[in-house]
Order: sequence, then C-alpha cells, then structure tokens
Amino acid sequence: MDIKIIESAIFDQKEEFFISLNRDYCSRQEEKLVNLASSMAQVIIGIRRSGKSSLCFNIIKKSGLKFAYINFDDERLSNLKSDDLNFVLESLYKIYGDFENLFIDEIQNIDEWYLFVNRLLRNGMHILITGSNARLLSGELATHLTGRHMKTELYPFSFNEYCEYKKISTLHNTTKEKGLLRVAFDSYMHDGGLPELINEKRKQTYVNTLVDNIVKKDIEKRYSIAYKTTFENIVSHLLNNAPSKINYLELKDQFGLRSDHTAENYVSYAKNAYLISSLHKFSFKSRIRIRDEKAYAVDVAFMNNRENAMEGENLGWRLETIVYIELLRRFKPQECDIYYFDENKGEADFIICKGRTVIQIIQVSYDISNEKTLKREIKGLLLASEATKCNNLLIITDHEEKEYYEKERTIHISPAYKWLTEVNY
Repeated sequence: MDIKIIESAIFDQKEEFFISLNRDYCSRQEEKLVNLASSMAQVIIGIRRSGKSSLCFNIIKKSGLKFAYINFDDERLSNLKSDDLNFVLESLYKIYGDFENLFIDEIQNIDEWYLFVNRLLRNGMHILITGSNARLLSGELATHLTGRHMKTELYPFSFNEYCEYKKISTLHNTTKEKGLLRVAFDSYMHDGGLPELINEKRKQTYVNTLVDNIVKKDIEKRYSIAYKTTFENIVSHLLNNAPSKINYLELKDQFGLRSDHTAENYVSYAKNAYLISSLHKFSFKSRIRIRDEKAYAVDVAFMNNRENAMEGENLGWRLETIVYIELLRRFKPQECDIYYFDENKGEADFIICKGRTVIQIIQVSYDISNEKTLKREIKGLLLASEATKCNNLLIITDHEEKEYYEKERTIHISPAYKWLTEVNY
C-alpha cells in the first residue's frame, strides 16, 4: 500500500485524536482496571457502541502520557495488509516523533495484527487496544497474545454512569431525591445503557441497526454462516425470551438444524460478540455446572427496542437482567464466579462465589408487595443458604427497603436504585 496514503490517514487521525482528548467523558468503573505501565497489551473489548474508544480517550487524558494513535476503522486503510504494518509504524514515528505508548483502535480489521502487536511488546512499547467484533473476541486474544495481554470487558453504561452522563444526582436521602432517582431508574429500565441511545429519538431504528451490524458484519461474515436467516431467527428468539434457559435440542428442532451442536455453536457466536451473556447452574460438581445454561441480553435495550420484540416489557425480567450485568461489572474483575441456584424445591437468581466459597446470594423481584411472592423469594434464598452455608442474603426489588428475619437468618431487602448506586466495586 502507498505509504503516502497511510501517512495522510494518520496525520488526519492525529487531529481527531487531540480533539477527542479535549472532550469531557463520563467516568467508567473499568478505567481503574487498565494499567498503562504494564508490559502487557491492555485490551478493551465488548459489544459495539459500548464506549470503548471513549473509555480509552479518557484514560489517556487523565494519564498525561504521550500517546501515538492509529484507528484501523478508516476507509483509507481498508486495504491494508499485515505486510504494510511496518509502514504504519514508520509513519507513526514520522508524525508523532518518539513515543513509548500506542493506542490502536479497531485492530481486528487487520489480518495477523497480533504479529505486529507482539513485536511492539517485545520492543517495550506500552499498548492500549480496542476491538468489538467476533474476529477479536473468539479466542484470538488467548491464542495469539498468550501471556501478553490483560483483557478488560466493557458493558454499556451502568445506572451510576447513566446518571452521571445525564447529570442526575444519585443521592437518595430525602423523599425528593428518592423520587427523582426512581424516575431516572424507570427510564434506564426501559432504554438501557447504550451510550449513544440515550440521546436518540428513534431508539428502535438505532437498536435494529446495531444488532443487524453485529449479526451480519461481525458474526455471519466471521464464521461464514451458511444458514443466515436461521441464525438471525435464533438470535432474535434468544433476545426475545431472555432471561431463559437454553435448550440446544429444542433449538435444533424448532429451527430445523441438523444437530444440537450447530445450535450450540450459533449461541456461542452471539456470546462471543457480546449480544448475550450466559449463566450456569450452581453446583460443587463440575459436570452439573456445565449444564442448564441461561441466556441474558447484554443490555435491556435489546429486549424491547427491536422489531417484533414482544416479550421484553416484563419488568421482572428487565430488572433481573440489569442486576446480572451489574454483577458482571462488580465481581468479574474480582475474579469471582456467578451462578444461579435451582433445586426441585426452589430457586435463587444469583450466587456469587470466590473459589469454592459462596459470598452472597441474591434474589431479584420487581414487586414483593404480595405476601405469596415474598415467601417464594425467601424460600429460594433459604434453600440456597442451606446448600451453600452462606448467610449473606439479599432481595433486590423496585422500591421496598427493610430487613426480614427467617430461620435465624437476616434477609436484606434493597430497592434497585439504591443497590445500583452503591459504590462497592
């Protein structure tokens, strides 16, 4: 490729880079997980449009370090080959001068990008990388940057971040503060946390386009899926019914697939691209933990803001999804595991484990004003408590806040808007 074209693209991107560094950004909890002094590549991955580039700009801005920048999501660089990457590096030095820190945006657009990155890491370069599609997410990091990368997963805005972006106070000490925060949470429950969606009036059009791009550009193209319509229907089915257990044999029969293995592959593609996230059943036995998987949408916007999405208005499902994604944000960086509990006599929505130790059990129920509903939720908590020997029990609901005592155990009941805004990362 002509080096002049490469230089021109990088020169123009430099101006865009410095403009971006001067913008104000919403702080993200994941910023503290990124170590710019590390000798390993810092890789930010997640669903499209979750704010990965903005996160990186804010990290660089706060660091005060000198960075060079290259964005491979540029039509002038669309024909770039791996053999041209040395020209890219030469052009970066020409335009930025000497540098030790490099931010590479949308790196997955280049084949064999990992050879370039590994060479830079061997030479002592500190590298920050973003990527969003399945080419980067489907195990290639582990395969090609073994032992030389730290992965940070970025999800759409948490409720805390949503409030910061909209300049809404998260205080809830007075009746007025609680009321205003509950209004904000109702909006978040409906629209979710995709950063760009907040200011979009045509929300369904935005979400449809986003899902379409992920399914067709990131997944179908990457995996050369032959039965595209079938795959798209399965993705819609999963999002329409989330959260729900995944039965691969049922998917095979319902969508006319040749085997349940194909159904399992299709679901894994959607997980790799962060359209859905899965949860496994709790057990101290490994053979049970790998069965009975549940699927969650990665953001509640995918549950209702899509064409033909008629299942997503259930407030209990939406609240459960929000809590699950928040648990991923809070506990995955702490190297904890999250499961659901299900025995014949009762269920609990979430069990958080550190190794073999269960540290918390959580039920999610939007409305517990009905005594029968409350007793069902408490029964599930107590069963899980007895099975795991954990007494840190919590029910997250819409607005109620109190403590409940049953069988010598204390059950904390917290409104979602309060639990979500607690700083306990």
